[in-house]
Amino acid sequence: MRRDVEGDLAGLARGSWRRRRERSLQLALAFGFFTGSEFLFHLEPEVIGDFAELVHQLADLPADLGQPPWPKDDQCQKHFRGDRALEITRQFVALGPRWCGSPGHAKAEAFLREQFKHDALEEDTFTANTPIGAVPMRNFIVRFPGKKDGVIVLTTHYETNYPLRNTGFVGANDGGSTTGLLIEIANEIRGHTQEGYSVWLVFFDGEEAIDQWQGTDHTYGSRHLAAKWGQDGTLKRIKALLLADMLGDKDLDVQKETQSTPWLQETVLQAARNTGHTKYFFAQSERVEDDHVAFVERNVPSIDIIDLDYGPHTSALPDGYHHTPQDTMDKISAKSLSIAGDVFLESIKLINKR
Repeated sequence: MRRDVEGDLAGLARGSWRRRRERSLQLALAFGFFTGSEFLFHLEPEVIGDFAELVHQLADLPADLGQPPWPKDDQCQKHFRGDRALEITRQFVALGPRWCGSPGHAKAEAFLREQFKHDALEEDTFTANTPIGAVPMRNFIVRFPGKKDGVIVLTTHYETNYPLRNTGFVGANDGGSTTGLLIEIANEIRGHTQEGYSVWLVFFDGEEAIDQWQGTDHTYGSRHLAAKWGQDGTLKRIKALLLADMLGDKDLDVQKETQSTPWLQETVLQAARNTGHTKYFFAQSERVEDDHVAFVERNVPSIDIIDLDYGPHTSALPDGYHHTPQDTMDKISAKSLSIAGDVFLESIKLINKR
């Protein structure tokens, strides 16, 4: 409405005094109509005329005088708020190491409860059989209802690596950044029924190995939930599952994970094209064992959106910053989280159109 009024005032400034006077009177009455200011229609004609005179005098003012403090349409935020996701990540990582059973893990659980205290939050508790014995674990599931029958699931893991528990490892990128990403996605979609499928967010526990990544010593939370949802029929409702992993990397380079569902790979790549982020996606291909595999094995369309190429590879850090105490906040960026958020939200739109 503001831009239309500006156009009207500019037109007044170009017209004759009489035309401006008549148009100002019309604008004054229109103001009363569109703003619900019925008092204008009960005033004496000369009073309305005075108001109209004020309006046409305003037309003589410089165009940039008295501009409102908000940005014009072409200056408004059009991208996902990666800065907000980064700040959430910063708060989450500040809780400290969050390996299963630690005080930091309990703080991480409380953090997630606080973020979703007004949403449809389910805590999926279970006990995992691990190399160190029975370990209590907890997945968090948040549901945002949609108008179409079906579900799009966005997932991440939130805990940190158990073998690194005495190194100060905080997993800023690995587990931290994508927790912040999904929480900010929730902030963007919260407050209204989704136009397409329902959107569920899942924060998996126990993705990391307790001893070493072999056999079944990994992906405890996702394997538990995939089995549970397979038994109760939930898997049949899932149209797509998108796993976010290590997407805060300042030097973002998302690999094409080869076990992922082909049509979802194409969907994510198209989302990257639509949002202007193609160069950050799928330059390399790699097979990755991750939380999506338990769903792929049960024929759920799934994709792992992951950047495993994290940091410089040196003799001291052969795998870069991955699984090292150097995985800290200074290695991740709001820009990368903005790119990831754009692509996730655009992917949801594309999936809804299938």
